[in-house]
Amino acid sequence: MFWASYLLAALAFVLAWPVPVILSRAKWPSRSPFSAMVLWQAIALAGGLSMIGAMLTWGLEPIGENLAQGLQSLWGILIQRRPAETLGLVHVFAISAAILLSVHLVFTLLLTYYRILSGRRRHRDMLNLLSSPSLDAPATLVIPYPSPVAYCLPGGGQSVTVLSDGLMDILSEAELTAVMTHEKAHLSQHHHLLLWAFAAWRSALPWLPTSQLAQRSVNELIEMLADDEALKKVDRQTLVRAVAIVASGSGAETAASLPGPTGTAAVTGGVDGQEDVIAGRLSRLLTPQPPLPRWMRAVIQASAVLLLAVPTVLLFAPGLIH
Repeated sequence: MFWASYLLAALAFVLAWPVPVILSRAKWPSRSPFSAMVLWQAIALAGGLSMIGAMLTWGLEPIGENLAQGLQSLWGILIQRRPAETLGLVHVFAISAAILLSVHLVFTLLLTYYRILSGRRRHRDMLNLLSSPSLDAPATLVIPYPSPVAYCLPGGGQSVTVLSDGLMDILSEAELTAVMTHEKAHLSQHHHLLLWAFAAWRSALPWLPTSQLAQRSVNELIEMLADDEALKKVDRQTLVRAVAIVASGSGAETAASLPGPTGTAAVTGGVDGQEDVIAGRLSRLLTPQPPLPRWMRAVIQASAVLLLAVPTVLLFAPGLIH
């Protein structure tokens, strides 16, 4: 497992810094947001697996030729009190760091989920007091608010789309259809789960600049995916007008006076950089680019699968590396 640990460490470094920076600056994701989303997920999963795996394989290297053997030997040392003379201090430190990082990541994921769930519950309680059901659309609530506001609030079978009456007064029927389709796409495509995972990654590793890049990029990609869904129902100019109108009510002053988070923030509990996301959406809609060729999308998605396969092979079949 000696070489496997070094290769995993190198992969963790590459996925923690240069690759996310390059991807966040690339132009092609707007032409294929789904492929870019798959790649971001692969980078996050493979990066975490490589980071933990590098420390674990290095620590277990003296007591096993592969991960299964090393874990079995470690179990014997910890539970059955077998001698551990072959384990040096640096190996014990590496094993401890791998365990602590794993626990930290899982705990942060659960803590982030709890915080988001609590925020949604409080927000839903406020909506129950201030909103009324829409007479024209199912699973839609209307809040008495003069500024244009639209967002979705996930909740399984209780998921709702929230609109302000100020928004409904100024939107045309086609523009309202665009907004509704966009928000319902967030719910049907379960974008809140993606945002939860990347919000947890950022909370767990705030010292890693790329965790912030990843969260912002994924936030922008889910908006693009929802826009693409809306374009199946309305024309491009109608969607541009709808996005611009909703964006005019998403400023800090407006958000501060609402009973809870607005926009995508209602999905996760808060995402910064919304102004940049809106600007990127409008730019993409106003200057449309052709989608990536099918073969390029296939290559990107295959690269994502390969990215996950490499650390998995290095962890569970290190005997292949001599």
